[in-house]
Amino acid sequence: MTQLDVRPQAGDSVSGATPRGGSDGDVRGKGLGKGSVGLVGSAVIGISTVAPVYCLTSTLGSTAGEVGVQMPAVFLAGFLPMLLVAFAYRELNKAMPDCGTSFTWTVKAFGPRIGWMCGWGLVIATIIVLSNLAGVATSYFWLLAGEITSNASIAALDDNKLVHIATCLTLIAVATAISYRGMTATKGVQYALVGLQLAVLAIFVAMAFQKASAGTFDTGLDFSWQWMNPFAVESMAAFTAGLSLSIFMYWGWDACLATNEETTGSAKTPGRASLIAMVVLVGSYLATGIAAQMAVGSGTEGLGLGNPETSDNVFAALAGPVMGPWVLGVLLFVAVLASATASLQTTFIPVARTVLAMSTYEALPPSYAKVHPKFKTPGRATVMAGVATGVFYTVMTLISENVLTDTIFALGLMICFYYSLTAFACAWYFRGDLRKSTRDLFFKGVFPVLGGLLLAAVFFKTLIDMWNPSYGSGSTVLGVGSVFIIGVGLLALGLVVMFVTERRSPAFFRGEVLTKSTPSLVVQD
Repeated sequence: MTQLDVRPQAGDSVSGATPRGGSDGDVRGKGLGKGSVGLVGSAVIGISTVAPVYCLTSTLGSTAGEVGVQMPAVFLAGFLPMLLVAFAYRELNKAMPDCGTSFTWTVKAFGPRIGWMCGWGLVIATIIVLSNLAGVATSYFWLLAGEITSNASIAALDDNKLVHIATCLTLIAVATAISYRGMTATKGVQYALVGLQLAVLAIFVAMAFQKASAGTFDTGLDFSWQWMNPFAVESMAAFTAGLSLSIFMYWGWDACLATNEETTGSAKTPGRASLIAMVVLVGSYLATGIAAQMAVGSGTEGLGLGNPETSDNVFAALAGPVMGPWVLGVLLFVAVLASATASLQTTFIPVARTVLAMSTYEALPPSYAKVHPKFKTPGRATVMAGVATGVFYTVMTLISENVLTDTIFALGLMICFYYSLTAFACAWYFRGDLRKSTRDLFFKGVFPVLGGLLLAAVFFKTLIDMWNPSYGSGSTVLGVGSVFIIGVGLLALGLVVMFVTERRSPAFFRGEVLTKSTPSLVVQD
């Protein structure tokens, strides 16, 4: 399908990175660096933002603890809604290659208020995960330092709250500085870090299969195709819990789309890159999950993946037993550190560019619309994201570790919120195209709606589960689970900020800056 040119209205500026002008004249250029990223670079950014090695070490055991040997099936089940939503992102990006992504697209489909809240969901989810990534990178930095020096007291420095916070803020500052310097600097760092973590992951998988074949561990299991059957999970509650973890493991691939105005072939390349990233991720997760389960099983004792004492950091427990020699074991720690650090740096991309777009369209203060004249990056928005992450993590850590943990548990709510809204926005925005061809019907309508419904179901099921005080750390506020209070509270805070912003920027909320519309002048090749 080819989009014909639709000329912008007088006074509008259209990004040079938006070929053929998109389908809406009020979509504006931002002044970002054009052609900074190609297909491979965009896919690498998407993979890096997801941080596969970090996700695996932090959720592999938890997922096995929830669903047992059906863990690979749940990985596939979590992949399905993400793939369906990825089709929605691809189609919307073809029509409007705008770095505001979910924010811009939902405004065009549903209007300014729903679009603003969708943008808020993306921004707040990213700030939460940035703080978590910084904390994980800090912990692995000191763990690795202790392993290299064979000095337990150095590794124990991570338990010193002041040292931990100081190290964390340093990592955030470095990641912010690299992102501030533009996509060229970002891309160079990411090739090295992503290549390292995928190579180490491949070594781990190969050695786990070798250990499984040799029957090294008593808890190891023989492969069964029944592992791929999601209907074999014992209960719906267990399946939903596992699915929530699985969805989190794929979150971040949409960073490919946030760089669309800086990507060569911005209408098509980001969508293709996101699908490549998704395929790499699901392949990595399935291979690692199956290999680890065959090697050590999914039980709750010893090296079993479901052991609650090691489930929050599986690779720390399996590095030595599976990879054997000291050098290889340490290499796995290096890979986790590289994964968290790489993701920390690239995760600044979507939040900074969403804030840039919201400011450009007058949905946030105009100061955040400034682009650095040399680096062609949203400098002020990037610095703001770094400062917000540092302040958030410091405050949460000083208040309570339980509060920090529950904030991370609330992340899934934000992810499902803005992904599902974007999926529904695709079907509604292209509603006039759905009868034009079978392809349009499925890729612009059926697939996005199915993906949106699946994520919306997880959103509401998670909302119900969060009410229970046992969810998360077990903390309560007036008898209600603190995860529920945090999750709903952050969304409610968005409403408050939106109403304050509306008083200061009425034009955007009157629909005078970005207007609701549908595609026009679309022809088939």
